[in-house]
Amino acid sequence: MKGFGMYSVGNVGWIDADVPTIGALDALVRPTVVAPCSSDTHMSHGGSGPKENLILGHEAVGIVTEVGADVKLFKPGDVVVVPCTTPNWLAKGAQNPISNAHDEGLMKSFKFLGAKDGVFAERFHVNQADANLVHLPENVSPEAALMTVDMMSTGFHGVELADIGFGDTVAVIGIGPVGLMAVAGAALRGAARIIAVGTRPNCVAVAKEYGATDIVSYKEGDIAKQIIALTGGGVDRTIIAGGNAETFAQALAMTRETGTIANVNFFDVTETLGFPAYLWGLGMANKSIRGGFCPGGARRMEKMLTLIAAGRIDTTRLITHKFHGFDKIPEAFALMDSKTQDLIKPIVYCDGIA
Repeated sequence: MKGFGMYSVGNVGWIDADVPTIGALDALVRPTVVAPCSSDTHMSHGGSGPKENLILGHEAVGIVTEVGADVKLFKPGDVVVVPCTTPNWLAKGAQNPISNAHDEGLMKSFKFLGAKDGVFAERFHVNQADANLVHLPENVSPEAALMTVDMMSTGFHGVELADIGFGDTVAVIGIGPVGLMAVAGAALRGAARIIAVGTRPNCVAVAKEYGATDIVSYKEGDIAKQIIALTGGGVDRTIIAGGNAETFAQALAMTRETGTIANVNFFDVTETLGFPAYLWGLGMANKSIRGGFCPGGARRMEKMLTLIAAGRIDTTRLITHKFHGFDKIPEAFALMDSKTQDLIKPIVYCDGIA
């Protein structure tokens, strides 16, 4: 079979590979619609260290083509939603009360791109299918479901980590697709005021549709100073969904005492996070700092999909570009890599796979 991935750091293209073999608990899936992610492009540039001959991609909806002997809930022909993180549920770390993402170690539930090839292939492997796959609901479109597997689940995890409650004032730094989902999740959680930090006109428009009450631009000065002035002292909760090492200190500065900073942004391995002690009240401000990776598993995906089916959220607002044909994955990937001004999220319908 063929798949799109990286030969080495900075060198991407089509890769010839063997069709994955499956175990008794696993499934083989043919993708029907996929989405490139900034994590894919980040990895292709070496952000996660050197990788060779790795098929990329971790966001997919597809059709089951084969199941292991002990799979009970799925059969060939089933249309399934595939979480970006697929924990090994037999590992002790999967029982963590905060996140199952660290099943066998730090972020080890991110099997795609980590322990094995990703979903930009004619076939891809899913471990422990009964616990990691979800049937596509009849009243949810494949496109809407595709946005749940990483963007919605990750953005909502930022909301969970921030512990947003009724009446809170919240800042969301970075309103790409994950940040936009954090805005939507904060609104669903009962935030009274949601300040979105971003500049792209289409992202700003969608942020307002999802519930942002204020927009702050980093082009107009230090975002922490702007938000402190805007709120008369700072916010109760801050979600970091974009930015760089300097953003971390800004988030701490704009968050009130007893508040929470939640990070779902990947920092680069070359970056160092630091901040002046006074921003943390010399250690006495009771400001909580949390960072977490997207949880996985079937139950979480079912909850995300239920919100869509109930009309509580429309995830398709994230989709700005659609490509038709499996051979269009490189074009969509390049678009995600260049991050044009009109981009939020591209998707690819995988037509043409036998």
